[in-house]
Parts: sequence; structure tokens; C-alpha cells
Amino acid sequence: MESSIQPLQKMRRYFESGATQPYAFRKQMLEALRNAITQYEDELMQALYADLKKNKEESWVTEIGFVQAEIRHALKHVHRWMKPQKVATNLLNFPGKSFVYKEPLGVVLIIGPWNYPLQLLFAPLVGAIAAGNCVVLKPSEFATATAAVMKRLIKQIFAPEYILCVEGEGAQVVPDLMNNFRFDHVFYTGSTAVGKAVYEMAAKQLVPVTLELGGKSPCVVESDADLKVAARRIALTKFSNAGQMCVAPDYVLVHRSAKDVFVRELISAIKRFFSEEPSSNYNYGKIINERAFNRLIKYMEQGRVIYGGKTDMSLHYIEPTLLDDVPLDATVMGEEIFGPVLTVLSFENFDEAKSIINRNSNPLAFYVFTSNKEKEERWLREVPFGGGCVNNASWHLTNFNLPFGGRGASGIGAYHGEYSFAVFSHQKAVMKTPTWFDPAVKYPPFEGKLKLFKKIIR
Repeated sequence: MESSIQPLQKMRRYFESGATQPYAFRKQMLEALRNAITQYEDELMQALYADLKKNKEESWVTEIGFVQAEIRHALKHVHRWMKPQKVATNLLNFPGKSFVYKEPLGVVLIIGPWNYPLQLLFAPLVGAIAAGNCVVLKPSEFATATAAVMKRLIKQIFAPEYILCVEGEGAQVVPDLMNNFRFDHVFYTGSTAVGKAVYEMAAKQLVPVTLELGGKSPCVVESDADLKVAARRIALTKFSNAGQMCVAPDYVLVHRSAKDVFVRELISAIKRFFSEEPSSNYNYGKIINERAFNRLIKYMEQGRVIYGGKTDMSLHYIEPTLLDDVPLDATVMGEEIFGPVLTVLSFENFDEAKSIINRNSNPLAFYVFTSNKEKEERWLREVPFGGGCVNNASWHLTNFNLPFGGRGASGIGAYHGEYSFAVFSHQKAVMKTPTWFDPAVKYPPFEGKLKLFKKIIR
């Protein structure tokens, strides 16, 4: 136990030395990370293929290129983010001046998942470096090939007292870290069940957390939607990475009058994207492991398969599958699917659809396809969700100017771009008051000053 904590104590001392705080250091470390990712690009692509059968293009767009864009964004703006922000000062404190200083939190822990093993570990790392922290990284043990490459990359460019990559079984490693060392922040991406356990451990030491979880993200297709476009955009997102994406549409609610046409367009899009035989298609991935495969098979038994349904355990392959006639109380309608299985439900009116959505409140994402502005605004106003799109699905997370995160059971906190910098920073309030103006009214005795106080303090 002692040997596992010693590196963390070294990190604490290194942070307290102030070495990570200058702008020049932060810039240098971000550039080093950018260059190392470029150097390891081929190895990362091979590893992502080995773990999830991601092709080079998908690996670039959703993993490597995504992180590189995050780094470029941080390099462009970090100097401005670091500067104290001047804010207004009220009359009570005239002629003082008020500022918000952004200071790093200290030693932080980032726990990554397996579905986007590079992006979802390194994107928050970019924010933590930009904010001036020391970082412990815990990659998922399920994406073993990618984790191995990331560890070599980190070890090559960063001193262990600055950035440390720790591998191992999460159920053992994470409690060992969190119960024996007080981190200044814990950033976790993964399942809600594990997120609750991380939150509980953090609470024991009053450690703040960011929890990027999941949930059942609904997709509403109104009768006035462009059904061909809706089908293409839903299919692209839902079956990317074989459906193993936290913001993939979990189920579609399509207006009853449009359902038949929409399903035909959806099947057409699936065939166009992944061919008649997705198992050997360049663009289609695989399920991460046997446990996930078996869970998805059980979901497929809970409705009528109207397209797909083929499986091969030896390849960890499940064909893009559409389910109909699914009871609302079925397990597949109560748990996040996280795979290439899409339930298609119909609705007659807004209230009926909303009641279905309310069965799994506060989804991580919400998507609505409609050409009617009033319908669009009503859906956005009346459904609480983390983030979402109108006439698109999942692409909101690619805009670094938008916060990405959930609410309620789908998460706590948000990141990307400047929001990542904010996650790993403490906003320190500072008031600077001159001494040349020091009116006696501020000091005792206070008797008879109430009327004046009421005028000043508003």
C-alpha cells in the first residue's frame, strides 16, 4: 500500500513547488502531448482497431483528431484563460476593484472508459494540463491495446511526478488510490453504477467530482421531419463504434404517421453505410468483450427484430439491429443499451412521447428532428437533458464552445474547451481595496446608520 501512495506524495510535492503553474510550462506540456500523439498515431490506430475494430478514419475523427483539436484550442486560448478576470464591484465596496483568479486544483485523478479510450482520457487531460495540475490517469483495462500505447506515450514525455498513468483492474486500483490519498478532483467517465461508487469514495474526503455518465438518450422524429436526412444522421451516430457511444440515440420515438417511411429510410441508410454484410465491412466495429456481447443478446430478445439480428460471438459481432413491439417495462427500455440495437417506438402526440421519455429522466443527450420551430422549442423547453441537437445527433459534443455533460443520473459537471479548464481550476475571488478612502461610516458605532445602510446595500 505504501509503495503505491509514494508516487502520489511525490506528485503533491511537485505541484506545491509551483513548477506546473507558469504559462510557458503549460504551453510546453501541451505541445509535447500534441507531438507525441502525432508520433504514436500509427500505433494508436492499430491499437484502436485491435480493441474495437475502428478503422483509421473513425479513429482519427473520433479519437486522435478530436484530442488534437482540443489541444490546438487550448494552446490558442490558455493564456487568456489564465488571466485574472476583472468583474464589477458594487457600491458598498467602492472604490475597490474585484477579480476572479483561476488557480489549479492540485493533483487530480482522471478515470477513462473503454469505448473511446484515447479521447475520453486525453481530452480531460488537456484541460487539466492547461489549468496547471498534476494528473493521475487511469485508462480502462478493457481496451488493453490502446491503454498500453497510451501508457508508453505518457511515460516517454512526462515525468512521473507530473503525469502518471496507472493500469490495472479498476475495481481494485481506483479504491486503492482514492481511499489512501486525497485528490483535489476526480474526473470519471463511465457507467452510472460505477460513477455512484466513485462519488461515494470522493464524498468521504469531500473531494469534488466530475461524473460523465450515460442514460437513455431519446431521439424524437416528428411527422414533419425530413425523414431521409433524419434516418441518415441517426444511423451514422447510432451504429458508429458499433453503438458503443454514451450519446448515441438509445431509442427513437417517431410519429405514428411517419413510422413506416422512417424505418424504410433507416434500413436503407444502414445498408448504404455498412453493406448487406457488416461483419466484414470496413466501416463497422465490434463489441468490446463477451460480457457486453451477452448483455446485448438479452436485449435483442425483448422485442421483434425488424432488421438485423445476426451475431457471431467469435468475432464479438452484432449486426445493426432494429427492434419493434418493445414493452415499455422491458429491461431494454430501462437500461442504457450501449450497443448496435435500436428500439423504434411510435407516438401519437407530444404528451404520449414525453411520458415515455419521463420514464428515464435527465438523459445525457436528447435529439429532435422537426421542421416546425414551435415543436422544436417546446421539446427543448420541456425535456431536461445534458445536451443535444435539433435535426442532428451527437455532433454537439464536437463543438468546444459548448459544455458537454449530463444532469441528474447522467452526470455532474461539464467539460470541453474552456469548460475543461474551468473544471480543473478554482475560481478565487479577490477584492483589492485602496487605503486612501476609508469613511468612518463603515465602522462602529452603528447606531442611527440603518437608513444609510439600506440605501448603500441593495
